[in-house]
Amino acid sequence: MADMREAIVHTSYLPMFIIIVGDGDTGILHSPKGEPILWDIVLFILFWEFENASPAALVKCVLAEVPKQVVEYYSYKTFPPHCPWPETPASNLSSPQ
Repeated sequence: MADMREAIVHTSYLPMFIIIVGDGDTGILHSPKGEPILWDIVLFILFWEFENASPAALVKCVLAEVPKQVVEYYSYKTFPPHCPWPETPASNLSSPQ
């Protein structure tokens, strides 16, 4: 367990998101040496909340968190959002010649 906590704390420096389904503690994560997690990369879902629900309900809950985590990571790193495609004027949207 200590190795896992250490790995999660070190992973918090990367653009990574961890989902844990379990029935344990949901407190603030620290490494065994006391180093805190850099940003909240762990989504802990209590199993008993979904024990009698459909698998789709669990998937919906998990996937609803992903966009928020992406925004949090890039906000933490102070990377402004940008459009992945260059903006083109409407006149350039016609079919190629």
